[in-house]
Amino acid sequence: MQILIIEDEPRAASQLQRMLNTCNFDFQFLDIIDTVEDAVIWFEEHSHPDLVFMDIQLADGLSFEIFQKTTIEIPIIFTTAFDQYAIQAFKVNSIDYLLKPIQKDDLRLALDKFMKSNNSNVVEPSVLKELLGSLKVIQKREGLLVKEGKGFIQIRISALLYCYSEDSITFGVTAHKRFIIDESIDDLFNSLDQSKFYRINRGQIVAKTAILKIDPYFNHRVKLSITEPRDQEFIVSRPKTSDFKSWMNQ
Repeated sequence: MQILIIEDEPRAASQLQRMLNTCNFDFQFLDIIDTVEDAVIWFEEHSHPDLVFMDIQLADGLSFEIFQKTTIEIPIIFTTAFDQYAIQAFKVNSIDYLLKPIQKDDLRLALDKFMKSNNSNVVEPSVLKELLGSLKVIQKREGLLVKEGKGFIQIRISALLYCYSEDSITFGVTAHKRFIIDESIDDLFNSLDQSKFYRINRGQIVAKTAILKIDPYFNHRVKLSITEPRDQEFIVSRPKTSDFKSWMNQ
């Protein structure tokens, strides 16, 4: 079984490779492609693999554009950071997808579905054209609307040191000030540049620039020293520790 990964985030591609290696799935890894342009060239110059994992948003556009420029008649499993509402179109059209961050159980189910499908889940070009028109590219935001008194003000995303959820309220902290953010921490994290922000546990998001020191913590976790901690402890959850260290090393 030959697999190609089309993904523009090195950390996400590496994580997917590691997860595939633990799924008892017999495959040969071919390559990682990170742009629409390079993917088109790759498909035109190589024999097509048996399965492709394809991120929706690549460095130079939506991966759907690949299908407009070359013929691909192989099963695709899309990976996406689009929210649950936006990906309803995938369910309607029976297209396989994995929602980021990818969970191992979800990956296993997608692989099982692929193995049982007898390679019949090839994506129709007409369906992709419809999706291309209906889904918006996720733009990594530069500004964030936060509450100030009875109204709202906009702050720069680059000014955020960390965000956290407490009693179902999302807070954002900048130098010397804390704001209420009128979004869930899930929606907020999905809109951030994940090369600059990391969700260290279910309730905390930290900017790389705010991390001063990383110390060992019990149960194979790590504890962070953060700019402007405001009585918060920052403990990276155990399942995320290895990935967090890789993220910090980039």
